[in-house]
Amino acid sequence: MASLKTQQKREIAIHISIWATVLLLPYLVSSADEGYRIGGLPAAYFMLAGTIHAGIFYFNAFYLYPKLAHGWRWWLYIPCSMVLVMASFPLKYQLVAQLFPEVVLKNSAGLIFGPSVLVFAASLVYRRVSDGIRKERARKEYEAQQVAAELKFLRSQINPHFLFNVLTSMVALARQKSDLLEDALLRLSDLMRYMTYESQATRVTLEQEADYLKNYIELQKLRFSDSVRIDVQIRLDHETAGLLIEPMLLIPFVENAFKYGATGLEDPFINVRLEAAGGKLTLSLENTYDPDPFNDKDGNSGIGLENVRTRLRLIYPGNHSLVVGDEGTVFRIIFNLNLR
Repeated sequence: MASLKTQQKREIAIHISIWATVLLLPYLVSSADEGYRIGGLPAAYFMLAGTIHAGIFYFNAFYLYPKLAHGWRWWLYIPCSMVLVMASFPLKYQLVAQLFPEVVLKNSAGLIFGPSVLVFAASLVYRRVSDGIRKERARKEYEAQQVAAELKFLRSQINPHFLFNVLTSMVALARQKSDLLEDALLRLSDLMRYMTYESQATRVTLEQEADYLKNYIELQKLRFSDSVRIDVQIRLDHETAGLLIEPMLLIPFVENAFKYGATGLEDPFINVRLEAAGGKLTLSLENTYDPDPFNDKDGNSGIGLENVRTRLRLIYPGNHSLVVGDEGTVFRIIFNLNLR
């Protein structure tokens, strides 16, 4: 709303500047020695004629064209436009004849009659261009609303999907009657706080997202203990750590690694590398996995990755790359993102 008001104020200021220039034109292009005349017409005439021209411009642009130049009313718009322009001719002629009889009209006819036609044409162009800009702005606002709604839906998918995986970890610790359950619950509390509050913002800092990632990984370490080799390296330079990123954008990649690379496999491992410098982020993951499709963990495999692909397409078009592949029983992801 504030942006719209700013645009309206800017447009009004432009109109005032243009008409002030038109009305004061003799004082800008002529001199006192010439009596501030243009083509034999005095400055006072330009002030009066400029007022008439402004009337033609705004009457056509804001009343005549919007009311009649659409649909079946087109046939009314043409004669009404002609009447509007032609009515200005005798009016300006009388102004010259009555107020400035010393002006030789035959030498000034072009300056008297021509501007009315030009001003009308300018108002027509202005109205059509303004309507085009307004429609384009409305289209972009509609698309932005659609994107926002889709992103909101995608985020709502991530939270229960993520929570399901974390609670599975809690159940595993509870079954083991592990002393680590309390620590795990505290970390879960931190994760839930991030999901409930910070992730509702349009953007969070990369540092916040990285801390969230660390908490999740530490939680998984508590669950799997020494049964999975987990190697994590996170390096952020100070400047890039403060840049903004879509919340919960990185977690689906790591979730996917733990979901498919940590159980039921021989000598499982998960490697996570997060590096960010110079405004660019790189997330690399490697994990063991079972390539047999019949050994899928559940019927919802791939929700996290497909979700993040869609979000990337909507939020960071042209500013990211995502390479997903596998070699035998090793699954790899390399994700690059330009945060500037």
